[in-house]
Amino acid sequence: MPAQASTERQAPDQAKRRRVLTAKVGLDGHDRGVKVVSRALRDAGVEVIYAGLRQTPEMVVEAAIQEDVDAIGVSLHSGAHMTLIPRILELLKERNATDIVVFGGGIIPQDDADALKKIGVVEIFGPGTSLQSIIDFVNKGFKAA
Repeated sequence: MPAQASTERQAPDQAKRRRVLTAKVGLDGHDRGVKVVSRALRDAGVEVIYAGLRQTPEMVVEAAIQEDVDAIGVSLHSGAHMTLIPRILELLKERNATDIVVFGGGIIPQDDADALKKIGVVEIFGPGTSLQSIIDFVNKGFKAA
């Protein structure tokens, strides 16, 4: 008698939803872009936790761990990306949470984006990036296109 297929399996469309924490780190008060991205991800079925403005790296990492997110999306326009994003990566390492993916966006020069990728940031989305590109990045498991 052949074995019956289990009905306990999840269908692909019922797989665990991705959880992403989005935040503005530092003194940057320009939050329109991160809010637009957060809404687009939410509308695409991603569970989004928006941490808000003027977050410290410590606040972001603590929230990410508490919320059990898959990724942190950081938006910066202040020019402090080479200080704040490496600190987030450092804190994730200290907290044994390096399984949380970090990606960023905002005004980040290409040379700095390349340097951030070398230290562990998975992707940087600059001005003009389509929302669909960011959604695809998240839905494909945080793999750069």
